[in-house]
Amino acid sequence: MASNTSEQLRAELKSLADTLEEVLQTSTDKPKAELDKLRGKAESLLKDTRARLSDTGDKIAYQTKEIAGKADDYVHEKPWTGVGIGAAVGVVIGVLLARR
Repeated sequence: MASNTSEQLRAELKSLADTLEEVLQTSTDKPKAELDKLRGKAESLLKDTRARLSDTGDKIAYQTKEIAGKADDYVHEKPWTGVGIGAAVGVVIGVLLARR
């Protein structure tokens, strides 16, 4: 589920970056020299942002897989503790939902 959320976030930010890039390319309100300078700066920032977003997405995916693996190992080593934790979480969620 976290993976789907991070993928959606990545897609939304990519779409936003693409839209900003398109707007900058079609802007005609400023002199050409100033527009070229602004466009170059914006393109550089967009590339950096895309690279950071990709790295962040990869880190999130790796951490999620690592946490899931640890949880799986823990439940296999101590199944009754895992059942107890799951039941406690279910009770808490049930109480919170019942209050609505």
